[in-house]
Amino acid sequence: MPGGDRKNADHALMLALACGATIESAARKTGVSESTIYRRFKDAGFQRELAKMQSEMVQRATAMLTASTMEAAKTLLSLQDPSMPPAVRLGAARAIVDFGVKMRQLVELEERLGAMEALLKERGGK
Repeated sequence: MPGGDRKNADHALMLALACGATIESAARKTGVSESTIYRRFKDAGFQRELAKMQSEMVQRATAMLTASTMEAAKTLLSLQDPSMPPAVRLGAARAIVDFGVKMRQLVELEERLGAMEALLKERGGK
């Protein structure tokens, strides 16, 4: 198999695996044998590239979710309207309080981590 074909096969294989395919399923989808896939897993470079692809996928998904957070918050707030049934309003209230507490904890943790990083930097990384 010429080098370019292997590179294409590796990319397709990584994509299948990064999306959660099993070894068996990835082999069927990409036309790469299971034994070859196991061999690729032993390659540190392949593992690094697979981890990088998985990380990029998570980052893109996170960005999409972050972009829709404001709309989701508006939806929760609209469910607090007095015209909504009490059960809906209660569910929205619980979600708002729960998310509010979690967001506050994350912001505080981020602030504390930032302060610790600044202190470490100030001390020369020691």
